[in-house]
Amino acid sequence: MNDLRQQALHCLLLSDPLEKVEQTQALYKRWSEGELTVSEAEIVVPEEPGRPDKPELVAPRDLPRRRKTSESGNASLLHAITHIEFNAINLGLDAVARFASLPRQYYDDWIRVAYEESQHFMLLRDHILTLGYDYGDFPAHSGMWDMAKKTHHDPLIRMALVPRVLEARGLDVTPKMMNKLRGHGELRAVEILEIILKEEIGHVKVGTDWFNYLCKQRELNPLVVFKDLLDNYFDGELRGPFFTEARKEAGFTDEEMALLEGRG
Repeated sequence: MNDLRQQALHCLLLSDPLEKVEQTQALYKRWSEGELTVSEAEIVVPEEPGRPDKPELVAPRDLPRRRKTSESGNASLLHAITHIEFNAINLGLDAVARFASLPRQYYDDWIRVAYEESQHFMLLRDHILTLGYDYGDFPAHSGMWDMAKKTHHDPLIRMALVPRVLEARGLDVTPKMMNKLRGHGELRAVEILEIILKEEIGHVKVGTDWFNYLCKQRELNPLVVFKDLLDNYFDGELRGPFFTEARKEAGFTDEEMALLEGRG
């Protein structure tokens, strides 16, 4: 099977995290070496990806409160970020498998994102192992994937709301998390988050570039579309503070930042 999208679907449906990482990285290598083509056929992609039995998924309000200073509190925070990265692998794979008839660069971008997210997952998972925990040891929530399901019907809406809203929130909150971990002496964790932050700016920019591409293709005003989608899907839930410098590097315009700042 030499179709990138079918292979991405195979990786998406794998439940074991380490197998998903291994096969995603192998798929990226095959793609980079020119071994694969991209089919324009419609592919039936299930709403739910493959995921392990643990972590237990609960509503965000049901997550236990983290202790501020204990080692288990640090591990719980890092586990939450690890879970986000696991979801992000699936989101990259889903973006490749689900949406047909886009330029080759789109698939090149999103399989690279899936590959980089798999690297992030392993950096974090290897670190929490040194703390005496593993991925799955704490409950987690599925908010990011819930939004993926709500946007499965249209790549424009997916690009607007998953990379440019949910993943962009990671840009906003990561510096504060780094300061917190630095204060607890978690210097290796801070190093890992520095790597992740730099690459996540690029991932959000991928979402920005393809959102703008699809708006132009459909002769839509990106600012108007973005505002309408925020109003329809988030209903005032999105508030700052925002990491403006990182968001601008990720392609947000001054007008979009003013729109976000005005929603608080």
